[in-house]
Amino acid sequence: MSTARIPLFKLAPKSLHAMIGLSKAAKESTLGDRIVELVNLRVSQVNGCGVCVDMHWRDLVKQGADPRHLNTVAGWRESPFFNDRERAALGWADAVNALPQRDDTDAAYGALREHFTETEIAELGYAIAVIRGWNVINISLRNQIPVAPPPGM
Repeated sequence: MSTARIPLFKLAPKSLHAMIGLSKAAKESTLGDRIVELVNLRVSQVNGCGVCVDMHWRDLVKQGADPRHLNTVAGWRESPFFNDRERAALGWADAVNALPQRDDTDAAYGALREHFTETEIAELGYAIAVIRGWNVINISLRNQIPVAPPPGM
């Protein structure tokens, strides 16, 4: 296990608060907490951000999600536990997160349009962008999963 490179959350407070603000806006969007947190969990799994996987898994459990269902997010395409709207969001998250290495977003966008309004699609784009940003920061600076979650988390 490595240690964090710098005390990130004590530095650059304006940027930190802007990221927190965007995360809060994503959670308060019309998408609903479950969709946002499923997307956060999935993108964090793909990007290998243990801090974010732990945080968003715990948040979904607090929302009442079945841990067994959450254990299948990594294999969501084969899992029977997600509805069509959630599948469309997870498919879009996978496609967008793969950019720019791969651009196969047409099929995922078609599925997304069946279940989301244009406003919701924009909100989902911001949600994906902010979790990807957190993933990059946490991974590159080696922020660690807390052994004991912070109070209220």
